[in-house]
Amino acid sequence: MEFVKQQGTVKAPANWFTGDVWFDVLYAGQEPSRMRANMVRFSPGARTHWHSHVLGQTLHVVSGIALIGTRDGTVFEAHPGETVTCPPNEEHWHGATADRFMEHIAMWEGKGDGSEETTWNEPVTDEQYNRPRSR
Repeated sequence: MEFVKQQGTVKAPANWFTGDVWFDVLYAGQEPSRMRANMVRFSPGARTHWHSHVLGQTLHVVSGIALIGTRDGTVFEAHPGETVTCPPNEEHWHGATADRFMEHIAMWEGKGDGSEETTWNEPVTDEQYNRPRSR
């Protein structure tokens, strides 16, 4: 058994996020594991840019209400205790509602060959963010 020493909280890069977002790396995957996990905290209205993960991503909502958007224009709501999976290479975004903070655990895998795990794209527009929500 090994206890993983946690690093400090990091401000998320502005070229991947809109608004104020912070994260803690929970696990960065040491071979042979390919698992990655971050605790991510979004301020009200903050969100990722459009992105995809080569092997998909799983989000588990800890607090607040998460918004998850897909390229077909759907915006889903997820509440504390709920888990959402994004299939491999599906472009999506996720973030907080405009009126409250949101925290989720983001989990994904690397391919183990050093290749890019995440492809980052353009920011989510206010129009895309404000679309009607599905539950």
